[in-house]
Amino acid sequence: MQIAHIHSIRHKAYKSTTNSKHNYSISPNLLKRNFSFNSLNQTWVGDITYIPTDEGWLYLAIVKDLCDKKIVGYAFSEHIDTNLTLAALNMAISRRKPGIGLIFHSDRGVQYASTNYLERLKACHICQSMSRKGDSYDNAVTENFFSCLKCELIYLKHYRSRTEAKLDVFVYIEAFYNNIRTHSALGWISPNAFDRLLNNSYIA
Repeated sequence: MQIAHIHSIRHKAYKSTTNSKHNYSISPNLLKRNFSFNSLNQTWVGDITYIPTDEGWLYLAIVKDLCDKKIVGYAFSEHIDTNLTLAALNMAISRRKPGIGLIFHSDRGVQYASTNYLERLKACHICQSMSRKGDSYDNAVTENFFSCLKCELIYLKHYRSRTEAKLDVFVYIEAFYNNIRTHSALGWISPNAFDRLLNNSYIA
């Protein structure tokens, strides 16, 4: 890397997106760091990150399926609130139409602990699971996605507007991460390719 004048772009200022100082109830940790599942819509995980733009922060909430490692829901907002996390969850529900018994895991942030969020989960018969306090390893798969997103895209760009950032992240998720990027946990194929294999096995 030194000979080729190549350097890593990783270090950026840290900005917390988790506000766990609230009076809402905390759900038990049902996931217990089990990040591998054999069927779709058994367990989803969610989290929030931030993207800097000249207009201010753009917040991104995602929902990931732990079977095919696919980002099944996501939403953008200039506000980090329950509306953001609900929009990502609603996209995932609309796309996947999960049955009863799905587990949704997140941190203890107020955006996931709020009454509106819990009511939406209950209405869809989704069981809520939360990480232990201050333990990012309990939701390591979302942290891994955000690390990939930032190292492979965000840190390499300068966004003049939130709209510009939204479009770039949309293309990264839909055209690259879900469709092309290979995953070691999937046998080095993409989430969409893994989905096709699953569908073929169901048909057979």
